[in-house]
Amino acid sequence: MIIRKSPAELEKMRRSGLLVYKILQDLAAMVKEGITTHDLEVVAEKMIRDAGARPAFKGYYVPSAGSRYPFVLCTSINEEIVHGMPSSKRVLKKGDVVSIDTGVELEGYFGDSAYTVCVGEPNESVRKLLKVTEESLEMAIDKMRPGNRLFDVCETVEKHVVSNGFSIVREYVGHGIGTSLHEEPQVPNYVDRKNENPRLKEGMVLAIEPMVNAGKPDTKVMPDRWTAVTKDGSYSAHFEHCVAVTANGPWVLTRP
Repeated sequence: MIIRKSPAELEKMRRSGLLVYKILQDLAAMVKEGITTHDLEVVAEKMIRDAGARPAFKGYYVPSAGSRYPFVLCTSINEEIVHGMPSSKRVLKKGDVVSIDTGVELEGYFGDSAYTVCVGEPNESVRKLLKVTEESLEMAIDKMRPGNRLFDVCETVEKHVVSNGFSIVREYVGHGIGTSLHEEPQVPNYVDRKNENPRLKEGMVLAIEPMVNAGKPDTKVMPDRWTAVTKDGSYSAHFEHCVAVTANGPWVLTRP
């Protein structure tokens, strides 16, 4: 069942979303040669706690991993797609492509967002990968209008990504969000005819998150049972926003 949110609930989600935005902005300013992904983790956790919020990821149980996730951030670098774990041994170097994903619970409502940046100036291929991935998210956001259908969102991402020579990760998808981090419906970045195709209605909130590979779409999970990587070693990018359907059009809850 897709849970629609009232205006008051959307305002609470907005507050959690803006906290996530502030965290990601501060972390983006930190990304440079020589820092570790653990350094990012420490700053993010302090910001979450200081705001009176709870980290959405830390302690989240995933059956396929057989354990609870131990960090507030996912920091995925280069060929890592999602769920890369912060480490004091992971030192950023020039040219690294770094995806940072985090979520919080504030006043009982969740916010979730991700972006990808490069350490230093990206080369042309990386610049295009990041640009196309972020563009696909913005184009999908524009489809979050009453009367459209879920497939309009999914298809928009797929068409833009594929037409630019990149591939869509199929094993990991976006999701509904609200009083739980993951709610119905699933939001693939491609049209999956096996899924239902509900009409979008006011109050629906989706976490839309294109995960795009420079090479082939195939993935594998590393021995840590969390980190998903591209099988061919190609770089991957990940952008995410929580978006509400309103009578006035899409409302991105995870940015000002």
